Amino acid sequence: MAQEVFLRYELKYIITDELFRLIRQELSDFMEADIYSRDDCTYSICNIYYDTPANDIIRKSIEKPVYKEKLRLRSYGPAASNDTVYFEIKKKYQGRVYKRRTQMTLSEAYSYINKGQMPEAKSSLDKQIKNEIDYFVHRYKPLLPAVFISYDRVALFSRTDKSFRVTFDCNIMTRRYDLGLEKGIYGEPLMPNGFWLMEVKTRDNVPLWFARLLSKHRIYPVSFSKYGTEYKKYILGGDSDIINFQYSRLYA
Repeated sequence: MAQEVFLRYELKYIITDELFRLIRQELSDFMEADIYSRDDCTYSICNIYYDTPANDIIRKSIEKPVYKEKLRLRSYGPAASNDTVYFEIKKKYQGRVYKRRTQMTLSEAYSYINKGQMPEAKSSLDKQIKNEIDYFVHRYKPLLPAVFISYDRVALFSRTDKSFRVTFDCNIMTRRYDLGLEKGIYGEPLMPNGFWLMEVKTRDNVPLWFARLLSKHRIYPVSFSKYGTEYKKYILGGDSDIINFQYSRLYA
């Protein structure tokens, strides 16, 4: 089974195409691509985020509380009925991210979320995670699919510390209709053309060489959530000063 439990800090940066190409080359001295990103290929990640009819989960999240949580169903590329998908519960407390996930087929995932039929656990840890997801679902009941978010990713990991990862996401697409992982990848772009979302994932501090790279290129962290940004854009009816500010202030 794929890794089920993640505990880490996540730092986010918005960079241009030009800067992506530049630092991607520099990172090759310290990091290597995962098996899905060899030869600078990207792979697609698709997500369905779940929320209440009143969007209570995301509305609370964008208020930046000390503790927040979310639930999503993830696949790598569009999924067919018997393909493996992942229910993921993600929590953030005082800046640290806790992610737990369990795998099942797409049909099993839909049976669970629609009928409450959770597939049998494969281990004691898997049972614990399934119970935690089940508690989440009942706590926010009724919980409904709220938004589809997909993106293309390049993922790297450190040669000396596999827990240190850097990912680059582009072509972030969202939609609030046809909310199924089997429906394909399409929708409305979340970010302006020519930008990437770079995410740094680490158990502890970033390596000194990486901190120097950020300083060299004057790359600064931003507060950015794909779901949170999509919700603001949805509520405000498209592009807005709130959304565009993220980019204009970085490259003024």
